Amino acid sequence: MSTHPENTIPALLEAVRLGAHMIEFDVQLTKDGALVLMHDGTVNRTTDGKGKVADLTLAEIKALDAGAKMDARFAGTRIPTFEEALAVFPKNVWLNCHLKGGAALGEATAKVIAKTGRKHQAFLAATADAAKAARVAVPDILICNMERQNESMTYAQDTIAMKAQFIQLLGKGEVPLEAVKLLNAAGVRVNYYHDETPEGLRRQWNAGVNFPLVNDLAKAMPVAEEFGIKPLVPQP
Repeated sequence: MSTHPENTIPALLEAVRLGAHMIEFDVQLTKDGALVLMHDGTVNRTTDGKGKVADLTLAEIKALDAGAKMDARFAGTRIPTFEEALAVFPKNVWLNCHLKGGAALGEATAKVIAKTGRKHQAFLAATADAAKAARVAVPDILICNMERQNESMTYAQDTIAMKAQFIQLLGKGEVPLEAVKLLNAAGVRVNYYHDETPEGLRRQWNAGVNFPLVNDLAKAMPVAEEFGIKPLVPQP
């Protein structure tokens, strides 16, 4: 998202091209129940429109330009639906679907993931209510626990207890070593946000973090290669 309009097909394809091992994007429901990619609660910041996503129909969302504010060369880029986004990914990259909503969104996204054959790679970064509804709809859906606690060890313990497959730790450089050690031992994959300085990335990998989340993937890849992490080769 440092070089491409966030939550759009051009950005997702660039992440694939650069060899990301995990790609994170945000999902919301429109007024008429469509699943679209958008981070903010409104379309104001990233498009030429105004209003809350929840108050706009899919047709109204699709009429917006989601690229020109980033750079004129992206003018005319549209907001993708969840299914349109899923369709551009190879089958061997982790898909971090950050849900911006509750139970209804959890259920809807889980069903789409199952229908499109992406259960092996797509997981829902979800709060407890969304995760519960998703698991009712698709019992084996993968979950990243976003029901965060102020204290990292409590957050880690809760994540293990709910049998989530991922966690997303928050920080500005400091990594909670004991919590990461516990999560590693339990087989929970650890995502970390946010420190993408070369020193911060090295600190995360040395501490046992599996996936540092970065906004500028091109700058992070050379540091990853220091740890033997090569760009992912897409598998159709």
